[in-house]
Amino acid sequence: MERSLTMELVRVTEAAALASARWMGRGQKDEADGAATSAMRAVFDTVPMQGTVVIGEGEMDEAPMLYIGEKLGQGGGPEVDIAVDPLEGTNIVAKGTWNAMTVLAVADRGNLLHAPDMYMDKIAVGPEAAGKIDIDAPIIDNLRAVARAKGKDISDLVACVMDRERHAKIIHEIREAGARIKLISDGDVAGAINTAFEHTGVDILFGIGGAPEGVIAAVALKCMGGDFQGRLVPGNEEELARCKKMGLADPRQVLLLEDLVKGDDCIFAATGVTDGELIKGVRFSGTKATTQSLVMRAKSGTVRFIEGQHRLERKPEFVMKD
Repeated sequence: MERSLTMELVRVTEAAALASARWMGRGQKDEADGAATSAMRAVFDTVPMQGTVVIGEGEMDEAPMLYIGEKLGQGGGPEVDIAVDPLEGTNIVAKGTWNAMTVLAVADRGNLLHAPDMYMDKIAVGPEAAGKIDIDAPIIDNLRAVARAKGKDISDLVACVMDRERHAKIIHEIREAGARIKLISDGDVAGAINTAFEHTGVDILFGIGGAPEGVIAAVALKCMGGDFQGRLVPGNEEELARCKKMGLADPRQVLLLEDLVKGDDCIFAATGVTDGELIKGVRFSGTKATTQSLVMRAKSGTVRFIEGQHRLERKPEFVMKD
């Protein structure tokens, strides 16, 4: 992939964030998601690449744009797989709470797992604890391994877990081990990425969330030198059949980082919609707006935090119309 593609992709996530942020706190998650999707799709058409959506808003008959298999880009440039979540945290935006982002991940053609829309059991850590985790090991063993790797006591660790009834056992075991917990309502892409940045205060992520989001998070952690393991959790026979169609002889097999994103190069980009530990949300002031974005590339190991200042009168398509 070309180095210049990283900055082009930030333009895509910025557009989606600007379009969806006006819906913050209005209780209309579908409208916020639709605004992000439309803006993201429009800017993708200006990017010099030959992209194919492998993780998107659904199958062709389920989504009008950014559907799986859709071709993106203005042609020319690298041939790439694209995973998108135009608005990671639709409920977060509707309620006006933390860690909503617009996110995408890109890798060379054929290098992203085409994860079906089902649940995935996940464990994620940053670079200090890479290679030390095991999704099949007890919670206490993983906590001990991360504590050793980071030179901390278990009582100093913070585990990120989505606040769901299905995680009651995990939460109990983390507390029994003496570690602390940050419960999140939605948005486990942010939870996974936060493990790679010391200032977020998060050391490890546990729990079950969306499989497509797992692939996107894995790309981000690969860029950072972190680690991610997952296991698909099919909920019915149809989902089980989809796993087998993907070529997984055992749908319950452990998926390592290299299974989720192959090769030595990939790009992750995100722009904050609401404030989070990692990046701030969109700030509006009259005809201007400010965004904060994160873009990373695995091949170079470069991590950039980008602040954008936008003149909204020159971007009328991103201004919400009631």
